[in-house]
Amino acid sequence: MQTLTENKEQLIEYYRQMVLIRLFEERAAQLYTQAHIGGYCHLNVGEEATVVGTLSALGPEDIVFTYYREHGHAIALGSDPAAVMAELCGKQTGLSKGRGGSMHLFDLENRLYGGYGIVGGHLPLAVGAALAIQYRNEKRVVMCLFGEGATNIGAFHEALNLAKVYHLPVLFVCVNNQYAMGSTIKEDSAVPEVWMKACAYDIPAERVDGMDLFAVREASERLVREVRETGEPRFLEADTYRFRGHSMADAGRYRTQDEVRQWQERDPIQTVVRRLEEDGILDPDLRKRLDSAAEEEVERATRFALESPHPDTGHLSDYLYTEDEETTIAN
Repeated sequence: MQTLTENKEQLIEYYRQMVLIRLFEERAAQLYTQAHIGGYCHLNVGEEATVVGTLSALGPEDIVFTYYREHGHAIALGSDPAAVMAELCGKQTGLSKGRGGSMHLFDLENRLYGGYGIVGGHLPLAVGAALAIQYRNEKRVVMCLFGEGATNIGAFHEALNLAKVYHLPVLFVCVNNQYAMGSTIKEDSAVPEVWMKACAYDIPAERVDGMDLFAVREASERLVREVRETGEPRFLEADTYRFRGHSMADAGRYRTQDEVRQWQERDPIQTVVRRLEEDGILDPDLRKRLDSAAEEEVERATRFALESPHPDTGHLSDYLYTEDEETTIAN
């Protein structure tokens, strides 16, 4: 059992974020079935411990690159849920002005340097950002999150190799939810122990229980500290599970209901509730207030998204390129 070193307010905040993310994703699923959200929509219901546990370990200047299951990451980093929901609905008030949709959230102010729809395509970008940080002799860290399916992509191996060769401050986090679309990790990877792949590039790596917020938080905080102090890359595999299909278009018939129920018995939110109740940090009344506040936040986000305008078709080519003469990662 991990030791709770955070103060009461921090622990309650972790719970609040996880509940907010869960409710947000469930509402997104509803809006998708009502045709308010178009295109692809990938939810991380069941993976909340990996989201909050990893990102809470970062400092205020650190930056994040992540994959297309990223709604919760944006919220955990501080993005307004209303702007996230508006982006899912393709509205002008969304994080990416309605141009990106579910898979391409971007929030410079909150250090989210993008969700990316191409599997593994963002790993080299994260390495490039780490190279810029090293060049400036800064003590910032890049966290790069991706699914286990990305570890079979060429860009994954190129990125890890360059990160080690150039001694770059990046923490690679593989969120292993057991299925790359409809195939298990054992079916599509010659090395199902994902953390071992980093060993080929002499990068220290480890595995953690991704359903346990406190285990993820402890490992992430320690590895972020090592990256910051040494300027060298690290690798973390978090074993977790998505309770829904790969996307909203996936019925998930390749796995049994018994398997899903077994993982749901380890629901990361319920695990946090039991732990905080045992330690006298969370009581039924406080939990009810936090849950109600999260529900109200999701309702606010939904109203904002549905009432916001779509982008003007005469300006659809706006925001394709930066208007600045020099692009930096400074702010």
